[in-house]
Amino acid sequence: MDIDNTRIAVIGLGYVGLPLAVEFAKKYPVVGYDISTPRIQELRQGKDSSLEVEPEELAKVSMTYTDALDDIRDCNVYIVTVPTPIDEYKSPDLRPLISASRAVGQIIGRGDVVVYESTVYPGATEEDCIPVIEEVSGLRFNQDFFAGYSPERINPGDKEHRVTTIKKVTSGSTPEVADFVDALYGSIIVAGTHKATSIKVAEAAKVIENTQRDVNIALINELSLIFAKLGIDTEEVLKAAGTKWNFLPFRPGLVGGHCIGVDPYYLTHKAQAIGYHPAMILAGRRINDGMGQHVAGQTVKLMLKRSLTVNGGRALVLGLTFKENCPDLRNTRVVDILAELESFGMNVEVWDPWVSTAEAQHEYGITPIAEPAPGSYDAIVLAVGHRQFVEMGIDRIRALGKSGAVVYDVKYLFPTAATDGRL
Repeated sequence: MDIDNTRIAVIGLGYVGLPLAVEFAKKYPVVGYDISTPRIQELRQGKDSSLEVEPEELAKVSMTYTDALDDIRDCNVYIVTVPTPIDEYKSPDLRPLISASRAVGQIIGRGDVVVYESTVYPGATEEDCIPVIEEVSGLRFNQDFFAGYSPERINPGDKEHRVTTIKKVTSGSTPEVADFVDALYGSIIVAGTHKATSIKVAEAAKVIENTQRDVNIALINELSLIFAKLGIDTEEVLKAAGTKWNFLPFRPGLVGGHCIGVDPYYLTHKAQAIGYHPAMILAGRRINDGMGQHVAGQTVKLMLKRSLTVNGGRALVLGLTFKENCPDLRNTRVVDILAELESFGMNVEVWDPWVSTAEAQHEYGITPIAEPAPGSYDAIVLAVGHRQFVEMGIDRIRALGKSGAVVYDVKYLFPTAATDGRL
């Protein structure tokens, strides 16, 4: 395999695929493929609605964008970067991955390599994806075509940790392919690569990265539940404990997004399929998935203590995205706060200057307001730490509420004494 003759197709141009395609396009011929025609159209116009790649950076690279499968037939390396979500039953939803594999099967040729970046459970690449390619293409795995796995490590909205500055795990279906995949990524990743001993090892490494964070956050979330009942401020406890050199600096909060709130379910699915019940991981998931209801419940308690109107009252939730300073709505757990407050009979509005109204409506049936009216709310929940909210300051935020309104700070944006409650 000759790296100098590599022609790359990146399949899926979202938060993961587009930044990767841009970096590869600086050294190799690249075609970006996505099934979304509007997405292709905006990229052809030099715009990225995910805000991961600046227009100036898009303009610097020569790359073709297409929604036509035939346009990537002449490539010899296919990198799959489609989403791997969970369904309503919290089971892995491999439909985008299988669909992408079927598309690759229609165009892959002899000697070509397909590399998966999507987060999966150990074994998914070779047991679920490759058979689809074999069936559609009529080619034989590791004889006619080959595979690699190099899990994405994109952190949406993070302008410091980018594709090239994060060490990359690589793997291949044969020793020769592993070397090729490692060299290919190594040619653009300045932080270096780590060549795993097998595809399954690389898959497992990815899925435990976020499972570890999920379990750690779950511990802190559970501690915050305990401290709330004891009347102790969680942040003050964590500050005190953090004076020890090896205390891990985790904070309580909502755990959503495309990684931490999803990946553990891929691992637990595989564990249960082989007859093992992953008690700790699932317990952590239950705790983290319940934090939105806890925030809403605490807010309502504070309102009742002040004799504020709950049933029929008005609440404002600041932020809808799963994290600060990015427009990513995937698996946001802010929706749990909204639903729980509404279950108490409250009229809830959400304000988020980062989100697309159309996307919020499409994904969750939620229509964010353009701007809140001052003096209108009985409760205000600071759910996401967008810089705009920090810059407003606590006085302007309080002014959005009625006299005596409750302000609950999920993200520790302001000092303890400045708000009425927080995790």
